[in-house]
Amino acid sequence: MVGGNRKNELKALFAGGPMKPTPQPTAAPETKSATPAQTGQGELTAVNSAPASATVAPVSSGDVPRAASGAVRAMGLTLGAISREAEEARHLRQALTDGERVVSLDPSLIDGSFVSDRLSEAERDDGDFLGLVESIRENGQQSPILVRPHPDREGRYQTAYGHRRLRAVARLGRPVKAIVRALSDDDLVLAQGKENAERRNLSFIERALFAKALVAHGFDRKVAGDALAVDKTELSRLLQVADAIPEQIVRGIGPAPKAGRPRWMALGALLAGEGRRIIAIEELGGDAYRAADSDRRFAMLFARLSIKPQPAAAAEELKDAKGKVFARVKREGRAARIDFAPGVDPAFIDEAAALLAERYAAFADGTKK
Repeated sequence: MVGGNRKNELKALFAGGPMKPTPQPTAAPETKSATPAQTGQGELTAVNSAPASATVAPVSSGDVPRAASGAVRAMGLTLGAISREAEEARHLRQALTDGERVVSLDPSLIDGSFVSDRLSEAERDDGDFLGLVESIRENGQQSPILVRPHPDREGRYQTAYGHRRLRAVARLGRPVKAIVRALSDDDLVLAQGKENAERRNLSFIERALFAKALVAHGFDRKVAGDALAVDKTELSRLLQVADAIPEQIVRGIGPAPKAGRPRWMALGALLAGEGRRIIAIEELGGDAYRAADSDRRFAMLFARLSIKPQPAAAAEELKDAKGKVFARVKREGRAARIDFAPGVDPAFIDEAAALLAERYAAFADGTKK
């Protein structure tokens, strides 16, 4: 459990300051669309902050969700979509209440977080992504993403949360609604972790890679634990698994949401040794693996690595009078073969083959008597 300080820190992060009780609205709130700003940094439109009593989430008149009867709405939305809309409305309402300013930005000017936390590739491993695209197509983007001015690239932004919404809006060729806020690196990863906890949770291996990336970027373990909302023990387990499995193999498998810590730890044990890792990389490049979903890829690779390798065939050396090896007899089960050493005279090999045939014929005749 994360203590009260963690909760206050995250509340202050999202709201831009200490949380204040919101008075009950006495009248319908209003928003005004500002004239599109020509900033040269991707800012297209801005929405004036609503009064402190605002309770609605629209950013501009063109983005107000269309009203629909209960029957139509029930037919058109899944329970997951309804839950998502409610959460988005709550976030936007709080942002407007606290005086946040929502702007429209060109998605091409926005980079992802400097710490990756997703292994899914849009609809390939994220079954809800296309649903998100269609929801935004029909109803507009109802919750802004959170970005900060890029610390190293002037005129660009860096995403704290809302990566999936950013990709969805970019696919639709629309500007993305965003809150721009000055965030430290710690603030950004805490906000990123907060969204993951409230929206589409990361799979176990995604959390493990996120923890490893945070530590690799120099964040102390307390910040990493707070971003993932885990205690020290669980954080150590995440890091243990992330260290046991090469990232190239993890990314080849994907998020595998059905595989928990025990299965990933078992896979790490199966991958012990460079040879086993080479086998895994080759397997994941096959057509069957590429065509399968992430959970299936995990299961296929686990089964492949669980097959115990056959022991190397024993070899018997044949030596001449001087002790030099001129041939090796290799036995594999009931089969055997003779490998002559390089440099052995071909004439001798021909003579040995003829003599072997002669001796085999005599042996066969002897067994028939």
